[in-house]
Amino acid sequence: MNYREAITTITELLDDQLVVCANGLISREAFTIRDRLENFYMIGSMGMASSIGLGVALNKPARKVIILEGDGNLLMNLGSLPMAGSLQPENLLHIVLDNEVYASTGNQPTISNVIELEKIAKSSRYAYVKKVATNEDLKREVIFTLENDGLSFLLVKIADKGEEREIGRVTHDPEQIKERFMSTM
Repeated sequence: MNYREAITTITELLDDQLVVCANGLISREAFTIRDRLENFYMIGSMGMASSIGLGVALNKPARKVIILEGDGNLLMNLGSLPMAGSLQPENLLHIVLDNEVYASTGNQPTISNVIELEKIAKSSRYAYVKKVATNEDLKREVIFTLENDGLSFLLVKIADKGEEREIGRVTHDPEQIKERFMSTM
């Protein structure tokens, strides 16, 4: 499974959920595959998707909030996992696309090939933690977590270490992204 397949599977299952997309390739793929008012595309601020998503979840407890980020983003702000675990937002689904590289900055290796991020989420008191490697498993787990409450973490293993393809950039400026996202709340 590659980024495009994973993000396509995830976005096909969404209706009104709020999604915080990490900067770089994840935001660009989500924008290209399915631009939605409910998507907050990060432009910069690497590592902060989990903190922003946690803040949104705490402030909008009646809405399901999804954090969509990569292993490199998560590793830059690991403190967000125990913070989420301590606060236990019932409406937060944290999805990490793990290809073991910093894909947006040149495919430098991360340490997720030796550090099991799903175990960090589990020890941080996430109520539901799963690791998936196939599109079928991803679809099943996203459906399950969208239908159920509880702080959830899905680690999605991405086989492709760095896709060599052209992908456009998010065409909305940061002010538009903010205004669009806020209009859905």
